[in-house]
Amino acid sequence: MNLSALRELYKEPACSHNAKKETPACPRPTPGRAAGGCSFDGAYISLVPIADCAHMVHGPASCVANTWNNRGSLSSGPSLYRTAFTSDLDNNDVVFGGEKKLFKAVKEIIEKYSPPAIFVYQTCVTAMIGDDIDALCRAVSAKTGVPVIPVDSPGFTGTKNFGNRLAGDALLNHVIGTMEPATPHPFNANLIGEFNIAGELWAVLPLFDRLGIRIICSLSGDSRYHQVAMMHRARANMMVCSRALLNVARRMEEKYGIPFFEGSFYGAANTSDAIVKIAELMGEDGLLEKAKTLCDEERKKITPALEELKTRLEGKRVLLYTGGVKSWSIVGALQELGMTVIATGTRKSTEEDKLRIRELMGDDATMISEGSPRKLLEIFNKYGADVLMAGGRNQYTALKARIPFVDVNQERHVPFTGFDGHVRLAKAVADAIENPVFKLTRKPSPFEAL
Repeated sequence: MNLSALRELYKEPACSHNAKKETPACPRPTPGRAAGGCSFDGAYISLVPIADCAHMVHGPASCVANTWNNRGSLSSGPSLYRTAFTSDLDNNDVVFGGEKKLFKAVKEIIEKYSPPAIFVYQTCVTAMIGDDIDALCRAVSAKTGVPVIPVDSPGFTGTKNFGNRLAGDALLNHVIGTMEPATPHPFNANLIGEFNIAGELWAVLPLFDRLGIRIICSLSGDSRYHQVAMMHRARANMMVCSRALLNVARRMEEKYGIPFFEGSFYGAANTSDAIVKIAELMGEDGLLEKAKTLCDEERKKITPALEELKTRLEGKRVLLYTGGVKSWSIVGALQELGMTVIATGTRKSTEEDKLRIRELMGDDATMISEGSPRKLLEIFNKYGADVLMAGGRNQYTALKARIPFVDVNQERHVPFTGFDGHVRLAKAVADAIENPVFKLTRKPSPFEAL
């Protein structure tokens, strides 16, 4: 990727946070530092859930070792994405170049696995020694007939979120719009930024099936290469859980005229709003009414279970430390249960996310941008919280402090999306708060009486 193209990616006109700056652009990286993940990490985890493709990391083995399998994206079929491929550069390759080694590795993958496509990721080392993966990918594609897509994502170019954007740029330039659906359908949609964590995509797909809406592609959870290539045939795009792929939705609107909006499937109200909005964008009154009816029916089904759980959760206080869309969508889901969110994390949240937080929690909402263990426990105790909801890395903080904990990030194994997922979320929180182990651990040790 040339320097001018990289500069353009730092600017995202659809991002209101950047638009407010005098010089609109994402923050440049700090040399030698990649807090919260580097660009390569962001690009890799964005595209790896494309389950039938091979993902080749051109660089030292440590790059793929540090990134592989840190997001619980599930597949309903192919498992090739679970295999970690790397060109495994050593000192000699740094001196003499790694292109021949990469060429041989890509050909071996094609011969052994016959994938529909291969994504090749540029890393810091190979970018600095000048390996031209764009030219190499074109050459292998021409020789074998298999699409080989270069992803220019050296870690030093920016943050993890910027890496998501680099991944989206690779898809826009090389994949989206290259294939056509085998059969036409009047109501097509895409879910952009849905990674099928713990199978969350599968909780909402049946709802769209009942409405007769075809989800062409979920980018990229449980997706296939041909689905990504056909995304341009959708009539609506929904941004789910990741503003970092905003460039995909925005450029598809510019190029193909596909409208997009940001929504969430966490909580019954958010799920209803998202389904109704997609139906509305289809421009069919009958479909819109059908969507409203379906949402009403689903909410009635879960009402008995939710009412029972509400009696256990009413008035309980939550410290929520997560980021992005979950920083506001889970707030709404918890408030539906009668709970009070005392504070929420905003480390990876956009200005739109923060605006929605204020709408839900009030102008005096406590937003946490830095979540060290000491800071989290200080806020937890100050506001008298009953449970900490955060990512897996924070569970040890909770265990050491002997406080209830619920994992809401990408490492978890329980899906919380959709109507049934709302019930699962409520049950997980109620069970955590009522777990008797926390009362026991707070009692004085029996040895102290001796």
